[in-house]
Amino acid sequence: MGNTLGLAPMGTLPRRGPRREEPLPSPGSFDELHRLCKDVFPAQMEGVKLVVNKVLSSHFQVSHTVHMSALGLPGYHLHAAYAGDWQLSPTEVFPTVVGDMDSSGSLNAQVLLLLAERLRAKAVFQTQQAKFLTWQFDGEYRGDDYTATLTLGNPDLIGESVIMVAHFLQSITHRLVLGGELVYHRRPGEEGTILTLAGKYSGTYRNKQNGGEEARLGAFWGGFLACIYRSNHLLPLYFLPPTPPAVHWVATLNVGSGGAHASYYHKANEQVQVGVEFEANTRLQDTTFSFGYHLTLPQADMVFRGLVDSNWCVGAVLEKKMRPLPVTLALGAFLNHWRNRFHCGFSITVG
Repeated sequence: MGNTLGLAPMGTLPRRGPRREEPLPSPGSFDELHRLCKDVFPAQMEGVKLVVNKVLSSHFQVSHTVHMSALGLPGYHLHAAYAGDWQLSPTEVFPTVVGDMDSSGSLNAQVLLLLAERLRAKAVFQTQQAKFLTWQFDGEYRGDDYTATLTLGNPDLIGESVIMVAHFLQSITHRLVLGGELVYHRRPGEEGTILTLAGKYSGTYRNKQNGGEEARLGAFWGGFLACIYRSNHLLPLYFLPPTPPAVHWVATLNVGSGGAHASYYHKANEQVQVGVEFEANTRLQDTTFSFGYHLTLPQADMVFRGLVDSNWCVGAVLEKKMRPLPVTLALGAFLNHWRNRFHCGFSITVG
């Protein structure tokens, strides 16, 4: 009788090749090592603020901000952002131009360009009325498992002064990232370098909720512009609802001759996130320990952030979406027990 089941002899079965290892992920940018932890903490609020956002087209958006405070004169800011057609990911579009100008004529602006598939460039300008304060140029190369960045700040050939910063990050494993920062500064009568070593270890889990990708793509403008404005200490144009990240906890450490900076981020569940941060400055002989938490109430459309630090400071910010209106209300209060200082703020965001 033949092989009625149609099975091949054991000697003729193909052998399985060796299992291919997954490629190491990109480590990201050096400036984003502590971002997950810092996003847990509330932003400082003081006075009354009104923000009106307007999307003019799929590429252009403007925002008007009026701020009244007891610490200074009332101010007005005009924010504008332009995004091109080249979209690499839900949060990366090139070219991008972002600017902020206040009522006194001071300008903060930055331009992002994609020179090649792996090469990015950024230019940052800051003026105070008619005087230039900062001009900075960045070049970043992103490999498959490493990132190299070179920054040139305030170059002055006549005054022989410059600041150069070099960053490098390398993914050692899927969870471990190591790298460093080298800062070189020169001006008449002074010259020096500062070396900082950095490391990040991440604990991940498999997220079974994969249905949010389309929503994240639709929220591109909000997420992209919110990241840019937050990194430059400007107002976010949109309130971006939190999406389930692929990271469960992250421990990051920077150590150098100037001091140390350590942070720990933990995502307990879909509603609760906590962060712990420690900073030590050898030049100022000062250390600070901070604890922050982020609480999301999706059914109530509310987000609550709070902090407590070793300087006896306590603060909290509550954000509430007024559906179905395109309005977000925010109320914040901060108290420094050591210096006996208290300030609070209230903001309304339309659009």
